[in-house]
Amino acid sequence: MLALARSGAAEGSWLRAETQTAGRGRLGRGWQSPIGNLYASTIVRVSLGEPQPATLALVAVIALARVTASYAPGRVVTIKWPNDLMIGDAKFAGILLERADDAVVIGFGANLGFHPVGLDRPVTSFAALGLERPDPGHFCQELVGVFATWLEVWRNGGLAPIRAAWEADAHPRGTDLIVNLGDGQSMNGQFDGLEADGALRLRLADGSFRAIHAGDVFLL
Repeated sequence: MLALARSGAAEGSWLRAETQTAGRGRLGRGWQSPIGNLYASTIVRVSLGEPQPATLALVAVIALARVTASYAPGRVVTIKWPNDLMIGDAKFAGILLERADDAVVIGFGANLGFHPVGLDRPVTSFAALGLERPDPGHFCQELVGVFATWLEVWRNGGLAPIRAAWEADAHPRGTDLIVNLGDGQSMNGQFDGLEADGALRLRLADGSFRAIHAGDVFLL
């Protein structure tokens, strides 16, 4: 998709794989890719005057959360900053953004039929939860439409309605978190929503706040 973006592929182009031989997630992690899950990417062309391109991660995970919730009745589907989707206390899906000139390639990975084991965090799938396993192609078709709707909100309404929707789908304020920062430090605090630019707002034990722009977040 990065190559297609550089060669001029239009916004709204989507590519879905049945499986991947070199799938990857955030921070260079591998992404196991057996047949039966969702692996899909789309292209967004960005321009001046729009919200920061990095905030497209918020748009993407809102869309993915809405589609996922429709297949998970009675389950708690929540967003964890910056772009993980949880069912209960286990990760169900993730988002990866990459840039190519004026294009942002947004990758979606969701555990419809299978989930990896032996990771450093709880992970789940629809199948593991005893839920309906949708066909990845049908799931992707729904995602295409919902993402397009939220992309228009992002473009026409700015970041405020996106932040509001993201926070509505996130775990509650006051949730205890630990954030592993890129420099090797760890920081404990409580979730306090998003900053105006989409950064994580962390309330520390002394009552002060810290804006987190990059890091790996775990729920405690």
